[in-house]
Amino acid sequence: MSTTEHSDFIDSDTGKLGMWLFLFTELFLFGGLFIVYAVMRSKYSADFHHAALELNAFIGATNTVVLLVSSMTVAMSLTAIQRKQSNRAMGLIFITLILAGVFMVNKYFEWGHKIGLHLYPGSDVMKTLPHGEIMFFGLYFMMTGLHALHVIIGGILLTIVMFKIKSGRINQEHYLLHENGALYWHLVDLIWIFLFPLLYLIT
Repeated sequence: MSTTEHSDFIDSDTGKLGMWLFLFTELFLFGGLFIVYAVMRSKYSADFHHAALELNAFIGATNTVVLLVSSMTVAMSLTAIQRKQSNRAMGLIFITLILAGVFMVNKYFEWGHKIGLHLYPGSDVMKTLPHGEIMFFGLYFMMTGLHALHVIIGGILLTIVMFKIKSGRINQEHYLLHENGALYWHLVDLIWIFLFPLLYLIT
């Protein structure tokens, strides 16, 4: 192995390790929120049940399918770049970005409906609700909002990856950023898989 190849190998391993460490910190962040949700739910089970009825399970299920498909397309794009299929890889990332947009549009309408009903933290209507319902909607906006932020960040990262593929800077030999971008997107999907049943199904 030449010095350059050895250096690239070390950089690749370091980049992967750094990404995995970052993903674990993100899991700890959401894991803490899940624990808070579980504790509050056990304490205010009736209020959480009543508040959860305000959520649209169909939109939640639709977004779940959208993210699952997007995880498939981003994984396929990584396989494509490893096979020197740059155009296919860019096309699959573009599909992933479209699906991310669909997710965010659905979330926009869902949040808009709640805001239209004044069911958001600090509203006059919210102040009249039982404490458990206030906690539910507070956690709902916090967790789904934080997740939406991750979707946006992931979308930006994948857009950068797509342009780097187009310029040739990401190719069959050098695709660490692409791999890390795919890993990040899988994290976004994984978090939603936990959020969906917690918020929409367990009523």
